[in-house]
Amino acid sequence: MKNRALFIVIAFFLSAVSAWADSGLDLGDARDLLGLQEPEISIQEQVEPLPVWQVTSAVDGRVLGKIGSTWEILGSTGYSGKPLDILVGVDASGIITGARLIAHAEPILTLGISDQDIADYVNRFAGLNMGPQGMEGSPPDIISRATVSTGVIRDSILHTARVLAHADHGGLERVRFQSANWAALSRLDAFATRSVTLRDARAALPDASPPIPDKDGTFLEVWVSVLDPATIGQNLLGAAGFHRVMAALPADHDALLVASRGLHSHRGTAWRRSGVFERIVLEQNGQRFVPGSDGYQRLDQFEPGDAPDVKEASLFAIPRDQINLADPFTLTIIATRGAASFEMPVAVALGEAFLKPATALPTPTLVWRAAWVTKKWSVLGLSLMLGTLFMILLFQDAFVKRPRLWLWTRTAFLTVTFVWLGLILGAQLSVVQVVAFAHSLLNGFKWDVFLMEPLIFVLWGFTALGLLFWGRGVFCGWLCPFGALQELSNQAARRLGIKQITVPPAVHERLWVIKYTLFLAILGLSFYSMTDALILAEAEPFKTAISLRFMRSWPFLLFVGAILFAGLFVERAYCRYLCPLGAALAIPAKLKIFDWLRRRPQCGRECRLCEQHCTVGAIDPLGRINPNECILCLRCQMIFHEPHTCTVLKRRNRAA
Repeated sequence: MKNRALFIVIAFFLSAVSAWADSGLDLGDARDLLGLQEPEISIQEQVEPLPVWQVTSAVDGRVLGKIGSTWEILGSTGYSGKPLDILVGVDASGIITGARLIAHAEPILTLGISDQDIADYVNRFAGLNMGPQGMEGSPPDIISRATVSTGVIRDSILHTARVLAHADHGGLERVRFQSANWAALSRLDAFATRSVTLRDARAALPDASPPIPDKDGTFLEVWVSVLDPATIGQNLLGAAGFHRVMAALPADHDALLVASRGLHSHRGTAWRRSGVFERIVLEQNGQRFVPGSDGYQRLDQFEPGDAPDVKEASLFAIPRDQINLADPFTLTIIATRGAASFEMPVAVALGEAFLKPATALPTPTLVWRAAWVTKKWSVLGLSLMLGTLFMILLFQDAFVKRPRLWLWTRTAFLTVTFVWLGLILGAQLSVVQVVAFAHSLLNGFKWDVFLMEPLIFVLWGFTALGLLFWGRGVFCGWLCPFGALQELSNQAARRLGIKQITVPPAVHERLWVIKYTLFLAILGLSFYSMTDALILAEAEPFKTAISLRFMRSWPFLLFVGAILFAGLFVERAYCRYLCPLGAALAIPAKLKIFDWLRRRPQCGRECRLCEQHCTVGAIDPLGRINPNECILCLRCQMIFHEPHTCTVLKRRNRAA
């Protein structure tokens, strides 16, 4: 108990979350969350077996409902890796009466999503019935641009509500979690198994039609378990899958797992017509029960790497008033061939580790696997896009020797970056993510936090690789949607005859100070106040132009408009002088291990043509390319290889 309380206090203190738990739950909060009209109520706070508040009538002692915290019950965390805490109220009939956002530390929510938006989303869960007939109604749709965070919120609320709805039912251990693979679960008696060979089945069904083959092989190998204990369900299905199937299960039912392989199917096909799984019979204390299709869920392969490959895996919803899965029972699988039947009973008795309540908290909710499955096609498309860019940069010499190919390819690539990667997918990197990464390194790095956004993770991974190979230009020059918008708009301006402004080198170099100062200010301020740092990060126009697609109040639109207007006269003016993300990428770019941009001894001394054509002023008067400023557009490389443009090559041609 002491260790558990200490863990909760430390986690909340370090995460700068509220101290609501210290002050308890007052009567007003309980009335609001449960929607009570009772004149007199009382609150009993319990820690064992679950940390919940039970609200009763002070007049007759009736249980009016329960209130629980997603953080205390599930250990729910968000994109930031810090506690995401929501109070959930459930009445005596299993209906969610209210939910309230208590605390979060979500930097992703700054990308156009306010705290009020999330609070309103949480409030819309009221009215969902988690009672005997299963969940009635549909939970609110997740919020775009915060899909992972609101997905965590949704599953946490539904799973917590289901736990509260049957918190009084003892027997199964529903909360405590211990990481375990298939072998470890087997040692803890999580499974009851039986295997029947083809010859055994042939002997039992000699007149089967068609006949059972007389050879070595498996007629049926079956594993039976109960998914409600978190140590079983979460290890087998993964955290996201476990919370999802538990949220969909009726509140007064338990989840029976039947997995099998072999010639015989434990499900069959007749259930599709009858709605009853006639091949399966459960028996306990003289009570017989045949599962129905209500509450049935088909399961995929299991998460542990040492799990056997099964042919079928099924979840059957078993009502507690019929069969108590916490007590020993018998599951019989029936094989019928013609007039003969063969019964294969399996004695099921869960190990003690899954039956007794405990005080340990479950591990934090992990939803990144579900996020990757949901966005698998977008990840594939982005991977193809990054693969194309990798080949362009790897074979850049052959590419830039064809100026028209270079021009059309670059324009097309930037268009895809702006429209598809930016406006459609919203995959715009931000200095906010750099700050979050820095804090993660200092406070305990967790891969799960960054895996929650698949596109951003893949993009950052490629950008990190690009920093080592080519420098910051891989992202800034090719993969930044706002940078692409600036370059495309400047191309249009040039075609319309808008005269470009050349910034004097002395002024140009001194203006670089702005973006580096801005980045250091945002990073330093984040250690004092993340909220203030995020406000300062509004210096990035990415949220307005890309994430919110210009749907924002006029001051932000005016700021973006001013940047784009300046970019019509000075190409990529924002990238050159103001971008804190570009400054953040320029610092590790010093570590790049290859120098792919080719130069001649005459560059800068006898010829300054590349310097004049560099769109971001990354080439100094001595002909040196500044990797901190280069966006890797390859324009200088095209000039380098063009015999009719490069001064040195033209002189050589004349001499020849």
